[in-house]
Amino acid sequence: MTGAGRTTLAMAAGAGLLLLSVRVLRSRVALIRVTGSSMAPTFADGDRLLVRRTTRVRRGDAVVFRNPLPFGDGDDALAWLVKRVSALPGDPVPPDVRDIVGAPDGGLVPSGSLIVRGDAARTQDSRHFGYVPESSLLGVVLTRAPAPESSLR
Repeated sequence: MTGAGRTTLAMAAGAGLLLLSVRVLRSRVALIRVTGSSMAPTFADGDRLLVRRTTRVRRGDAVVFRNPLPFGDGDDALAWLVKRVSALPGDPVPPDVRDIVGAPDGGLVPSGSLIVRGDAARTQDSRHFGYVPESSLLGVVLTRAPAPESSLR
């Protein structure tokens, strides 16, 4: 094989490895943009968040999940929400959530469900829409992503 052939083969292998790496990374992380102020001051409207795709969460984690009450259409639809996990399966249902989920005093969060809250004073969360199924989770917020270069100019 000639030197040019080896170079072409090495470049093709490198490109294939890069493509495979991008696919693996996309299967494990997602990038989402915050819409609204329900997580202020932690996250602001327009912040970009790096999210690890998982359903394994801890109390206090900021999570992204499918909106149980979607509204709007097209690009205006709010398909995903960002909130903080406040109760896990087996935890007591907080008093201000009991009525919406129909839990008795001393009731526990059922298996496969979470209770979430926004960080801001005014927010739509489990006090309004009840339990969040773990199956609707996209994942856990890892960090705020840096702004794209074009927005820094």
